[in-house]
Amino acid sequence: MALRVNKFVVALTALSIALMMFGLPAVSVTNAQNPTPTPMIVIVTATPVGGSAPPAVVATPEAPPAADATVAPREWQAFNVARNYLSRKINTNLRYVTSWTWELALFPDTALGCPPPPGETVLKGNTAGYQFIIQPLGNPNRYDIRVTYDLQRVYDCGIAGTAPGGSNLPPAAGSAAGGGFELGGHVLELGPGTVAAMKQAKMRWVKKQVRPGDGAAFGHIAAAKANGFKILLSVVGKPEDILVPGFFDQYAGYVAELAGAGADGIEVWNEMNLDREWPNGQINPAKYVELLAKAYNAIKARNPNTLVISGAPAPTGAAGPGGKTAAYWNDDVYMLEMAQAGAAQYLDCVGVHYNEGIVSPNQTSGDPRDNYPTRYFSTQLNRALAGFPGKQACFTELGYLSPEGYGALPGGFAWAQNVTVAQQAQWLAEAAVLASRSGRVRLMIVWNVDFPFFTGTDPMGGYAIIRPGGACPACATLGSVMP
Repeated sequence: MALRVNKFVVALTALSIALMMFGLPAVSVTNAQNPTPTPMIVIVTATPVGGSAPPAVVATPEAPPAADATVAPREWQAFNVARNYLSRKINTNLRYVTSWTWELALFPDTALGCPPPPGETVLKGNTAGYQFIIQPLGNPNRYDIRVTYDLQRVYDCGIAGTAPGGSNLPPAAGSAAGGGFELGGHVLELGPGTVAAMKQAKMRWVKKQVRPGDGAAFGHIAAAKANGFKILLSVVGKPEDILVPGFFDQYAGYVAELAGAGADGIEVWNEMNLDREWPNGQINPAKYVELLAKAYNAIKARNPNTLVISGAPAPTGAAGPGGKTAAYWNDDVYMLEMAQAGAAQYLDCVGVHYNEGIVSPNQTSGDPRDNYPTRYFSTQLNRALAGFPGKQACFTELGYLSPEGYGALPGGFAWAQNVTVAQQAQWLAEAAVLASRSGRVRLMIVWNVDFPFFTGTDPMGGYAIIRPGGACPACATLGSVMP
């Protein structure tokens, strides 16, 4: 379940509005190659883009372009500013680099969240700028360099992390598990009623969550196969397990056994950006990638066809502009640092959660709470895949909460009080269509199929598509759109 707290981060989807308010989309750029101020229009994207050398990095021109040449996009100009700074800092020719990513964002102060130079006065307040993560050729370090929106100031945030080739991570084993879009559901029990509902919805996958070492998982595999389903096992331990010497090897050995027993998919941990799933004060994407790497290689050694899904972080912006606290990290910050630590080579699919929607997944605005990107299906998908170009997402938890048939929701979930069962059914079908047509989603697991529990702290029964009394409107709508 996702963390239910107020969000304080300025949404990237709202950044274009903020920039227009600040008068920034149409600006004048003056530099050595373009002495005449030229109007520029900023296209704000929620997806950082990047590449690898040599095609991904444009070489610095040897001579000024012709007067009628097209001005380079603003992000390229900002990248050149950052690259030139870094080249001087490390005394290295950076005409080509191993990799880079960029993001246009609002930062919490005029130093763009970095340590300021000596003597500079830093003012608090949202400041637009570019963040570049650059790894030079032959250098394992990834440098975090930030450039103000007007391209006039550069701030050095130091080393963002070390590339996998320069770390203790092993080479990735096996091959990626492929396939087209499929639908499934998280179940409490695979009884006859649940099986019938899932087949009406044309679900092909069953999801169960288990603890490392749980022998019941092998029974779950057998039950799924007996009923004609593939099975996804989400394997998550306790936060204190992470601190036990040798635990990562034990975990890898267990998930390898599951793969050997026929598990079709394994999700490695769950919501590890929260301290209820990872030790408080020690939330660390790079450490998680160590676990993911061990698990991936162990799984592929036993069954190359098992789909390996990275653990899905909880969607949240509760950590504020910095993105990090001892208790939780914002999911976008966590996933970007996962990517920087080399996670992409140890996953077939990027795990994603989306369970706070109260509008149609076709919408990208109009949520009465705010326009934070986790509110909307499409912006949450963009947010999750931003650091993983070329990878698909697996929604291991996607659901809409409705109190209909139960009563009032607990205070922490009151945002969904007006969602009806009919809307739940319609929106799940719309989400399945969007996911399938996007080409960016491999799997969508509905949270949930048959959980009947509805308490003062956790109304998970409100997410269930089998409603009180046994009806399943979402089964009909999903079945009507799935092949």
